[in-house]
Amino acid sequence: MILELDCGNSFIKWRVLESNARVVLGGGVVDSDLALLAELKLLSGLALKYCRLVSVRTPEETGLLISLLKESFDVSVVSASPAREMAGVRNGYDEFEKLGLDRWLALLGGFHLAGGACLVLDFGTAVTADFVAADGWHLGGFICPGMPLMRNQLRTHTRKIRYGDLAAERALERLDPGRTTVEAVERGCLLMLRGFVQTQLELARGHWGEGFTVFLTGGDAGLVSEMVPEARVVPDLVFVGLAMACPLA
Repeated sequence: MILELDCGNSFIKWRVLESNARVVLGGGVVDSDLALLAELKLLSGLALKYCRLVSVRTPEETGLLISLLKESFDVSVVSASPAREMAGVRNGYDEFEKLGLDRWLALLGGFHLAGGACLVLDFGTAVTADFVAADGWHLGGFICPGMPLMRNQLRTHTRKIRYGDLAAERALERLDPGRTTVEAVERGCLLMLRGFVQTQLELARGHWGEGFTVFLTGGDAGLVSEMVPEARVVPDLVFVGLAMACPLA
């Protein structure tokens, strides 16, 4: 069995595959290393042979997780690393090693699935946009706060903005002007997010006309999917790139 991990700053996304890497046996999202170990141990018949991971954490944090995995499951672990060029895609950053590894793998996966020019939009704690031309040249991208960051900044810096997750979810059922603080904040943040997406689409059309594929990934992709009906929603796009960057024998 193969364990795949996407270790972000806030959460760890995980899934376990059959050895042929075609069947997903389980997966989820956790907020700590210990929570990950606990969920893995609940899987019936778990017999891990390999683990591949991508991490944007510090080397120390990543090293600790790798040690825990080896101790708990006696598993071989390989970690994705930066590259100037891979699988026909050339990293567009001036200092290629400074492009976030999760972004790098997502755009690798997007280009592989599209077989041509693509715009990769990832909706997590932050929102990222990356442009890859038909010849595999990564043109660069953009980063802006995602819904969690926008929401938390307003909660942190404005004393009277206090509400729970359920209220936030209900507020997004419509997009009329808000008549409560939670409605005004949630709907305002969503409209900012959608404005960002619209701008990325306009930029992509300026480069390639209509000859490109749009990919939506990340936990909040559903918030914008209806405005980009032609997009391909691929929740595990980072894992597509991870398999390319870390092939297993």
